[in-house]
Amino acid sequence: MTPDPSASYDHLVLPHLDAAYSLARWLTGNDSDAQDATQEACLRALKFAGGFRGGNARSWFLKIVRHTTWTWLKRNRGHHEEVEFDEELHGGEDLSTNPETILMRQADINAVRQALESLPPEFREAMILREIEGCSYKEIAEIADVPLGTVMSRLARGRQQLQTLLTAHPQTGGSP
Repeated sequence: MTPDPSASYDHLVLPHLDAAYSLARWLTGNDSDAQDATQEACLRALKFAGGFRGGNARSWFLKIVRHTTWTWLKRNRGHHEEVEFDEELHGGEDLSTNPETILMRQADINAVRQALESLPPEFREAMILREIEGCSYKEIAEIADVPLGTVMSRLARGRQQLQTLLTAHPQTGGSP
């Protein structure tokens, strides 16, 4: 009896769709492009699901998403990077009812978001995979197809740049 390819695909891809969309969203900068890139990555994963040889399915799929997204960006935007942010997608929800606390927290969220979006793409990618998606250094190396030392360097430099950006322009309640 031959294995059902759709069952393999369901097992490999479906549990990781949220992470895939999140990665594509951070790399493309907007919902519409992220949806297109994620859909294209899902089609590629379906096409190559039979070639999966075991191991970490999340890393395998996110590598496809990463590659597909960068290819999609080159094909559709060239080297121009457009940044748009959807508050509903990435905004945090503060359970506090104190308006001042809510405003201060929103200012902090916006500052971190803007700082992340201003990082060079290779640093932003590593930071998103590690800090938001919770990938291990080894998984990031597999996804980005770079040596482990490069991942460590990108994370260190990304964190340093993020810290510099956040301390150089402290938020004052969200007002310009």
